[in-house]
Amino acid sequence: MKCIAIDDEPFALDLVKDYIEKTPFLDCIGAFSNPLKALGFLMENKVDLLFLDINMPEITGIQFLNSLKHKPKVIFTTAYSEYGVESYDYDAIDYLLKPIKYERFLRAVGKAFELNKNILQDSMRVQTNQEEQEQVLIRSGSQIHKVSLEDICFIEGAGNYVNFHTSNKKIMALQTMKETIDQLPSAYFARVHKSYVVSMKHIDMVERHQITIQGHKIPIGITYREQFLNRYKSV
Repeated sequence: MKCIAIDDEPFALDLVKDYIEKTPFLDCIGAFSNPLKALGFLMENKVDLLFLDINMPEITGIQFLNSLKHKPKVIFTTAYSEYGVESYDYDAIDYLLKPIKYERFLRAVGKAFELNKNILQDSMRVQTNQEEQEQVLIRSGSQIHKVSLEDICFIEGAGNYVNFHTSNKKIMALQTMKETIDQLPSAYFARVHKSYVVSMKHIDMVERHQITIQGHKIPIGITYREQFLNRYKSV
């Protein structure tokens, strides 16, 4: 975790910096006795964890935190115990009372590490779910193709079969057009004919009666024309 420390007392600042550097999962990328210089640093650098003294002469730690648009996780440090309750109003991970012992410091950063790990795991789960939602499985005979939705140019119905025309191949699947439409997100695709579904992204040209996608001429059915044209104009 990338950390910075802010404290107007040189000894306290050096102590926190030393604790950060001796902790394996922390990386000290800045230590500031002047909070205004720290503010400029935070505007240009991503920081995971901020060690912030509350009682400083030019600006308090609370005021400093309130000035940040994007607030990193924070551990407050101070010599005054009366600030403890107030610090938790700002979703502080912990509150360290000076003089800070390394054992107490470790407990505080352990909380930050676990919170950061959970956030990363949640982010990875969301990304995985999004990737899965952006793909479709197409069964063709004994084969199952995993195809990105972005690669599908248009779909052509042929009785109980449909042909998926992608950017580099054609896949025939034993399924109806209705079954196909049900598995596709309507935000990406539009039905333009009883036998055709097109990807809105891959449309090269639209005329009154037909659509061109990669040289293929796709008819626009009378039933679907008005709805499709209104949607296409709004894209």
